[in-house]
Amino acid sequence: MSTDAPLRLPAIAFLGAGSMARAIIAGLLRPGVEIDGGIRTTNRSAERAAELAGLEGVVAHATDSDAAANVAAVDGAKIVVVAVKPAMVPDLLDEVARALEPGTVVISVAAGVTVATFESRLPESVSVIRSMPNTPALVGRAVTGLSAGTRSSEADLALAVLLFETVGEVLVVPEELLDALSTISGSGPAYVFFLIEQLMATAIDKGFTPEQAALMVQGTFRGASELLAASDDDPAELRRRVTSPRGTTERAIAVLEQAHLKEVFDRATDAALARARELAAPPENS
Repeated sequence: MSTDAPLRLPAIAFLGAGSMARAIIAGLLRPGVEIDGGIRTTNRSAERAAELAGLEGVVAHATDSDAAANVAAVDGAKIVVVAVKPAMVPDLLDEVARALEPGTVVISVAAGVTVATFESRLPESVSVIRSMPNTPALVGRAVTGLSAGTRSSEADLALAVLLFETVGEVLVVPEELLDALSTISGSGPAYVFFLIEQLMATAIDKGFTPEQAALMVQGTFRGASELLAASDDDPAELRRRVTSPRGTTERAIAVLEQAHLKEVFDRATDAALARARELAAPPENS
């Protein structure tokens, strides 16, 4: 995002204010971003609403104490981000459909809920874009997948790209690839954390304290990631540079290759993809 001129976005409503919505809001509140009409948020908890209401430019409401909070939030909003749990989406869309102004861009961050589900419950004058951000949005390092709906224009998609670029990088893909993307970048941070957990456990087993293990392993992952980001070489080439012929790293890599990690990741991501498709299945009596 350029710092030469402010990024201007129209009024935005967040329906649901969980960790992902809050991460995106944090990106929107950074210097260099201007929201014409401000940010409106809704969630169940009055306590959470009070926290958000303390942020400059944010108007927050709790649905537990205000039954009309969602409808009020979308009134006049050009962008509406639906960030509730997937099971809550159909009822929420039915609740706000008539309050959405023509030309509104509705963006979903609800895992597994298809564009078709959104479009079937919203007016034809409203466009839908489906997104899949990941948790590094909390530190401005997200990778977000975006898929346009059948009623979305290039301008609508460009608006969504601008929104998510405030918290990281954006990849536009066809919707049929979005669930697969979720198994890589969406779930990917958990895979990295799991690998860090396991290597830390190995370090402890070799006699290091938990604090020493954390320093070694977390520092190594962070340094390797920053080296990759700063390099023009791909991961395979960087790995080769560390792997001296007949050296210690070569022996370790040989053991890892014998574990067929590619096949393990294939099975893991296939399992995640199957679950995403289960979530996408329409509920009974919907």
